[in-house]
Amino acid sequence: MIGILYRLDKELFYLINGSLGNPVFDLIMPWFRYMYFWFPLYAFLIAYIVYRYKKKSIYPLLMIALTVTVSDQLSGNFIKKSVQRIRPCNNEMMQEYVVKRVPCGSGFSFTSAHASNHFALAVIMIFLFAAQYRWVKWAAPLWAASVAFAQVYVGVHFPADVTVGAILGSLIAYGFLMLFKNSLTPDKTE
Repeated sequence: MIGILYRLDKELFYLINGSLGNPVFDLIMPWFRYMYFWFPLYAFLIAYIVYRYKKKSIYPLLMIALTVTVSDQLSGNFIKKSVQRIRPCNNEMMQEYVVKRVPCGSGFSFTSAHASNHFALAVIMIFLFAAQYRWVKWAAPLWAASVAFAQVYVGVHFPADVTVGAILGSLIAYGFLMLFKNSLTPDKTE
């Protein structure tokens, strides 16, 4: 069964990384996975949380910081170092088939911290904002999925890496949301 899943993962990687290649994706996907590209969105989220939650903004901001830290450390340090899966762009047996669209990096592949962190943020955004802005329910996961897709498209992760990363980040965010849920109501005072 593991062999079948591994082959399916590789075939899906080749489809996304190779067959779906096009000039538009070649231009935008490297940017989608670049943290500083999303900095204006992160800054807006912080500013909006401070505006909406006022004096109580410390709670959602602390929750986000803890969630992303745990997600990043668990995915990037603990799981990657335990599993030690070679990135597709560094896999010697795949070298001639991988389209490298960004520098590969020397770290391991499983799980994707990019996917974990962005799905964690997406879950939090849904919880904090979807009641007021319904479009967040689909926009936040679509945004996180585009970051995860970009990781595979540029050749640095397998689809399973980003899928498990997405699940991991979502579960971590849910756990912190349950921990902080009584502190996450906007401040009604002016």
